[in-house]
Amino acid sequence: MKTRILTLAICTMLPLAMLAQSNGSNSSYSRFGLGTLTDQSQTFNRGMGGVALGLRTGNRVNMQNPASYSAIDSLSFIFDVGIALQYGHLSDKRNSVSVKNTALNNVNAGFRVLPNLGMSFGFVPYSTIGYNFTTENTVGSGLTTTHPITTKTEFTGNGGVHEVYVGAGWNPIHNLSIGANVGYLWGEYHHGMVQSFYENGSTTTSSNYNSQNNIYSANIRSYKIDFGVQYPVRLTSQDWLTLGATYSLGHSMNNEAVLTRFTTANDTLTRKAQNAFSLPHTVGAGATWTHAGTLTAAADVVYEMWEGCKLPVACTIDKDIEYGVRTDQYRNRMLYKAGVEYVPNPLERNKYLRSVRYRLGMNYATSYVKVNGNDGPSEFRLTAGVGLPLQTRRMSGRSLINISAEWLRRTPSIKNMITENYLVLNIGVTFNERWFLKWKIE
Repeated sequence: MKTRILTLAICTMLPLAMLAQSNGSNSSYSRFGLGTLTDQSQTFNRGMGGVALGLRTGNRVNMQNPASYSAIDSLSFIFDVGIALQYGHLSDKRNSVSVKNTALNNVNAGFRVLPNLGMSFGFVPYSTIGYNFTTENTVGSGLTTTHPITTKTEFTGNGGVHEVYVGAGWNPIHNLSIGANVGYLWGEYHHGMVQSFYENGSTTTSSNYNSQNNIYSANIRSYKIDFGVQYPVRLTSQDWLTLGATYSLGHSMNNEAVLTRFTTANDTLTRKAQNAFSLPHTVGAGATWTHAGTLTAAADVVYEMWEGCKLPVACTIDKDIEYGVRTDQYRNRMLYKAGVEYVPNPLERNKYLRSVRYRLGMNYATSYVKVNGNDGPSEFRLTAGVGLPLQTRRMSGRSLINISAEWLRRTPSIKNMITENYLVLNIGVTFNERWFLKWKIE
């Protein structure tokens, strides 16, 4: 038992250490809103397009619908951890750049507490912020020369929001399960803008052009509460249909945002925005069909009500900078997910390929932010993956190495904006062995 506890501790700490090394984003669109939102999928369903709301099995931790915890096997402790390796190509048809990064996808654990009552705890990223790009424009010419005056503006951002949670799922009556997750959100919100003026390629000393450095920052701390329900229905002796639904509580986050501005005219100002952020009310529904324990097909629809949520915004009024909260920077978001999994024979021990789980999926999401008054980019993903059973003398094959690949494309709503294409390799392990089995000696 001590060896198992030590192994679990090591498996938990390694991904958290990786988190400190990478925030998982190179998207210029993470400059808006709370950053680039993550889908919070686990390693087992990333290859299925992230479908989750109707998935219900006893050998996986499905945190996206906490009602599923009530199905966790009473003899097992389930541990799931995953990382992502990303390669991206960003282009606005005039310029392009390639980017690479790594990200922690999830750390989840689940176990049975009492009959019909399961629990889970874990860590997942909620959003990521990470970008660095420069724009250049000609703004005029020198007062005593004909040399052009240009401005170069560098935009940088880093941070993101993370979530730790604990949840429970309960099966109070036949077939009906309910559950809830209570999470704690924390993270850094940091954006910078450095604007410099140049005359004929050199920094201008004209007092008419004052370079400036704007820093927008906040420490985000809040809570998150999610509810779920599932209801499986037997269709035939070999077919089940599981219906699932979720709701996430939207609320204001009482966090302060700060704008600090420095200029070459030696003036510094600080502006603060109170109660600067919000989370949306979110509802989702999904259905999963399983046949003979070998074929699973699922689909989800999720609606996030971002319109009216708060965000700090800076503006200039009568040459003075104001930094306040606005509620017109978001738009409601729709997510559509679909995926399948096929395993020829999950109990096969002699022919390994027949026990491998083969997965395909896709999803589509509209943007939740506005970019310069226009709708932000939509997202489309194609995914494929496998679940490879770990079959050794000590491993029963219930544990899996999950590998999936996905192609992600972010498409802007208007021309001359950045199109982003990513290839992502997701690698994870679902550890599921019989820790609580009692041996009887006769």
